[in-house]
Amino acid sequence: MEQDVLVAERRMLLDRLEEQPADALLALIALCDADPRPEKIDVGVGVYRDAAGNTPILRCIKAAEHILLQSQKTKAYLGSQGDAHFVELIKPIVFGDATAADDRIVGVQTPGGCGALRLGAELIAAADPDARIFVGQPTWPNHQPLIGRAGVNMVDHPYYDRDSREIRFDAMMEALRGARAGDLVLLHGSCHNPTGADLDLDQWRAIADLVSERGLIPFVDLAYQGLGNGLEADAAGTRLVVEAAEQALVAQSCDKNFGIYRERTGSLFVKGQNARIAALAFGNLLSLARTMWSMPPDHGAAAVRIVLSDPELRADWRVELDEMCRRIRTIRARLAAFDPRLEYIGRQNGMFSMLPLSPDAVLALRKSHGIYMAGSGRFNVVGLSDDGVERFAAAVTEHLPDV
Repeated sequence: MEQDVLVAERRMLLDRLEEQPADALLALIALCDADPRPEKIDVGVGVYRDAAGNTPILRCIKAAEHILLQSQKTKAYLGSQGDAHFVELIKPIVFGDATAADDRIVGVQTPGGCGALRLGAELIAAADPDARIFVGQPTWPNHQPLIGRAGVNMVDHPYYDRDSREIRFDAMMEALRGARAGDLVLLHGSCHNPTGADLDLDQWRAIADLVSERGLIPFVDLAYQGLGNGLEADAAGTRLVVEAAEQALVAQSCDKNFGIYRERTGSLFVKGQNARIAALAFGNLLSLARTMWSMPPDHGAAAVRIVLSDPELRADWRVELDEMCRRIRTIRARLAAFDPRLEYIGRQNGMFSMLPLSPDAVLALRKSHGIYMAGSGRFNVVGLSDDGVERFAAAVTEHLPDV
């Protein structure tokens, strides 16, 4: 009898777990993969696709991997910081040369932008268990679990109205004026996910002024630099708010602008009000990273480091990145020209935009046309092949409300 009780108690641990809802995006990918229709359109998953609908490996990355294969002499651990040279090469791309030299900014390599967001959240929670971060709605769905589950209190505020297709900037600023000194504000550096609606420079300046005036701490998610209006333009807002703030965090990703999605390559940068505080933050980042992933995966960062260290490969990366950016802008222009109700898409940036569709309309598009997108109406603009743009536009406009 006693043995039976002990066995029953051992079985109770996993029995206490609650059923978790399936990840909506992964479920959508599975549904699309199972659809036998050759004309199906997948605009749910967030990867770049070329004119033929493929997600290529960049030439510069292929070349860098060849160099890495021939030259790498060890797979020994690098430590919790990851590839320090990679971080130093990414730093001026994010901040510009002058600010990158500032010893108040420190950085570590992370497993993609997700790892950077989570590491930043863990740092915030360690520094202040009662910390609050203001988050515009809608935002990327993974922001909530990545940041909130680390223990940071998330305060929602308005950002974008899907029906009017406009940023609710006045409402956003009103909400941020209610923030306390030391509160954080989560900002999309460029190519807003899920809406594609980016702040203009005047709006960034207004936020930078508010950050400085009220002592707020920006936490910038910079996942798509170079895919909106170019590498420098896409970093302009980030640079404004970081320069205005005494303290700041920037989660950066190479997954999209180097096309190395599955390599999970990113970095987290932290600005302190002085070099001593920055060094203190750096030590805490290493300690936290050690408990989560010990050291980040090396291959993607090593490939990016080789690209950025070689003038020819670096120049070719810029050519390829500009080609991707132009293709995104071209598809946006084609969609905007198809119907006045899609005109706003041409004014937005990056891989994503949001259609004002009901969940029933999204389901109808999936059933009738094999079009797979998120239930919110978010779709990947560059998920469309060249020959799928008009077919997609014709199908979705059947369900759009009048402007």
